[in-house]
Amino acid sequence: MEIYLYNTLTKEKEIFKPINPDEIKIYSCGPTVYKDATIGNLRTNVFQDVLRRVFQYNEYKIKHVMNITDVGHLVSDGDEGEDKMIKSAREQHKTPLEIAEYYTKLFFKDLEDLNIQTPEIICKATEHISEMLEYVEELLKNGYAYETSTAIYFDISKLDKYPILSNHDLEEQKAGARVQVDEEKKNPYDFALWIKAPENHLMKWDSPWGPSYPGWHIECSAMGQKYLGEQFDIHTGGIDLIPTHHENEIAQSKGKCGKIPANYWLHGEYLLINGGKMSKSLNNVYLLKDIEEKGYDPLVYKLFCYSCHYRNKLNFTWEGIEATAKSLERLRNSYQMHLNGTDELEESEKQQLIEIKSNFHKAINDDMNMPLALSYVWEVAKFDKKSKEIAKLLAKFDTVLGIKIDKEKQEISQEIPKEVLEIVKEREQARAQKDWEKSDKLRDKIKEMGYEVKDTKEGSQILKILS
Repeated sequence: MEIYLYNTLTKEKEIFKPINPDEIKIYSCGPTVYKDATIGNLRTNVFQDVLRRVFQYNEYKIKHVMNITDVGHLVSDGDEGEDKMIKSAREQHKTPLEIAEYYTKLFFKDLEDLNIQTPEIICKATEHISEMLEYVEELLKNGYAYETSTAIYFDISKLDKYPILSNHDLEEQKAGARVQVDEEKKNPYDFALWIKAPENHLMKWDSPWGPSYPGWHIECSAMGQKYLGEQFDIHTGGIDLIPTHHENEIAQSKGKCGKIPANYWLHGEYLLINGGKMSKSLNNVYLLKDIEEKGYDPLVYKLFCYSCHYRNKLNFTWEGIEATAKSLERLRNSYQMHLNGTDELEESEKQQLIEIKSNFHKAINDDMNMPLALSYVWEVAKFDKKSKEIAKLLAKFDTVLGIKIDKEKQEISQEIPKEVLEIVKEREQARAQKDWEKSDKLRDKIKEMGYEVKDTKEGSQILKILS
């Protein structure tokens, strides 16, 4: 079945045609590890995870590379300010290495909590300085870069077209832009490949131009080429990377080998908070741990992300999270009911499931249309008959969703009598079917047996009533 992807490069949804059908090569821009990843940052990782899972569902092998930016990303996305790592290290009274290690660990903990697959190759900028130096030297040799007293800059005037992803008119930008321009630059929009370090700079390496450190954009070009070659299939990132980082990656690649590095460029949209921007001043910068601390399974956030297409803005509200938590609980309950079901399916019902499975496949292959795909998941979950065949299909769908649909709501202590556990399970099924009258009667029965059942976001808790 054909896969369609929206390509930022062409501004069209296209049939995906791999360079090598035996292995899909993907590069994803990873975090700058100087602070916690917000849920907005993690939305990008969720969409990248779905992309991987869609290719796996289509039985492709994947080689996926993600970088860790632990040097070179200035506080401005241009060439202004100091390195974000150094700024964070100074503020927290730690070394840049300590900052990088601490936030890298937190980032991968978030990925684990969201059941996001780890790319096959994780590469740190600081471990690829030699590759970046070689890349810059090649750009100088090819005439696409020049040296000033402060840096090595890329000369955008040597390109046939710049920019090509955002299509911004640079002449219009120049007219009214408030750009702090290095007077030695040939063009205000030339960008730094390598920066000569002041004497007291914390992160610097020996280079042909003296002690210095890399610019932000060169790392992805150098590491992408090292692990995936001059051209690969897909490059992903957040929409904020289009006008600077990804434009400059393309420029660097064209300057070095005359090629655009990726055939398909995929970008995830912003996450809004209550209809507006996430901002420290508004006190609405949320981390995944904020969701967990309110008692929600972190996978509630992953399922919440599927309520909107990755290319559309998604509005985060706590009301939305609460509703999604109930949805996740119902999906998991439905899975368990089907797993324990003994109904025999008729041929017409089996055919119906085949059609739903096909529709789900078409939805995920249509530029990862997860809202539509979820509608088919619910169609299966709500099937009147309860059958292990249906549970198996839901588990198959979960290879794309990654929400651990087979996770049981709670682990109940073995000290609780088997008779009580059986009634609790029967009550959970009644609640899943919205049979509130039966649910209440079973609750009373449990109470008569000396136990109290409490319904929480994590599922049922059973407590012995103390006399």
